[in-house]
Amino acid sequence: MENRTEVTHFILLGLTNAPELQVPFFIMFTLIYLISVVGNLGMIVLILLDSCLHTPMYFFLSNLSLVDFAYSSAVTPKAMAGLLIGSKVISYNACASQMFFLVAFATVENYLLASMAYDRCAAVCKPLHYTTTMTTSVCARLVIGSYICGFLNASFPVGHIFSLVFCKSNVVHHFFCDVPAVMALSCSDTHMSEVFLVFLASFNVFFALLVILISYLLIMVTVLKMHSAQGHQKALSTCASHLTTVSIFYGTVIFMYLQPSSNHSMDTDRTASVFYSMVIPMLNPVVYSLRNKEVKSAFKKVVEKTHFTTGLGF
Repeated sequence: MENRTEVTHFILLGLTNAPELQVPFFIMFTLIYLISVVGNLGMIVLILLDSCLHTPMYFFLSNLSLVDFAYSSAVTPKAMAGLLIGSKVISYNACASQMFFLVAFATVENYLLASMAYDRCAAVCKPLHYTTTMTTSVCARLVIGSYICGFLNASFPVGHIFSLVFCKSNVVHHFFCDVPAVMALSCSDTHMSEVFLVFLASFNVFFALLVILISYLLIMVTVLKMHSAQGHQKALSTCASHLTTVSIFYGTVIFMYLQPSSNHSMDTDRTASVFYSMVIPMLNPVVYSLRNKEVKSAFKKVVEKTHFTTGLGF
């Protein structure tokens, strides 16, 4: 305990030390965060309000939006405060909490995307059995399982990292408490820890990717067997948004974490981190709303209902 309490707080270097860039970055992050909050919370409200969207696919999507909102909120407000008022100090416990929620929600999103792939596979491959396959209890178990896996997965690495000895420095070369950046500050031997963390991250990512790849392989086989061009188009349009989200999410995660620490460049990591911690949570609701006719239709109905209510003076 004495070794662990030698560092009582950390100093986040942030994205840039250039004063002329801090205001533009603050404005950019504020816009991104506002779009993310409005988009994700708006998607949840839209799904709750429209009974046509009370289906397994949108149940998963509402949880994905909730996770994206929480994921972004774990990082962005602190980064914005650092740019606006120069608040770069973060307490030991706050740093651990930030890392925990970041890892937890990223893992939940990982398994939610796999669950959504399974849902799309059931919808395309066995449409007549879809309602009996994707029952309310099955969907609930998949979502609850995703949250349990996420929070358990975060407990091990974060608990281990914050049990290391920190006596080198308390300056984190990042704008939030990311796993590689904090681990680099430890004066303990972290070789086995890095191997364990890479194995854990690899298992989670590749297990979910395996489910997604098998699901889409079965979807592809089913689509190729279809003789109708309309059937092809309908099947592919159902999966297009999910495929876009999967490509963005896993491309960034693999680039960031599934490489040895010797290959990590702090500047590259910080740039990539802006993308996966802020931009991806903003993009998901945009991707699903722009490419989905049902979401557009539900949004139009809500707008028309609002205008009608306003016109009546309520």
